[in-house]
Amino acid sequence: MEDFISYLLQFGNLNPHQIELIIKKATQLVLKKDEYYLEAGQISKQFGFVTEGILRVSYFNNKSEEITKYFIDENNIVVDLESFDNEIPSIAYVQAMTDCNIIVFAKRDWQELLNTIIGWDAIVRKIVSKALLQKVE
Repeated sequence: MEDFISYLLQFGNLNPHQIELIIKKATQLVLKKDEYYLEAGQISKQFGFVTEGILRVSYFNNKSEEITKYFIDENNIVVDLESFDNEIPSIAYVQAMTDCNIIVFAKRDWQELLNTIIGWDAIVRKIVSKALLQKVE
């Protein structure tokens, strides 16, 4: 959890009370190699941060060929933002390539953090922007 808090603090300031609330809302998810974090057709219901391991994001094209879009490694977020924000089914599969530890926030808890912590939305925007840039690279 310390790595996650350090990561957050790169993008903005949080006081001890805010950090305590974030920790309280977080849960630890353990995925074994080959397990799925998210499958196509499901609605993404959690926002995650990879503390250990590597995940692969893929989809199937119109020829039923599996296409790998990108990989997510440690100290990066894992979420299908379009599905998470708009509550629509994902078109992607997110699968553990190694055993993974992920800090996750349920949508309602994530929303509570957005409504409670002043500046949380700005921190989240910076994190998402960084993740989008990494995907492009």
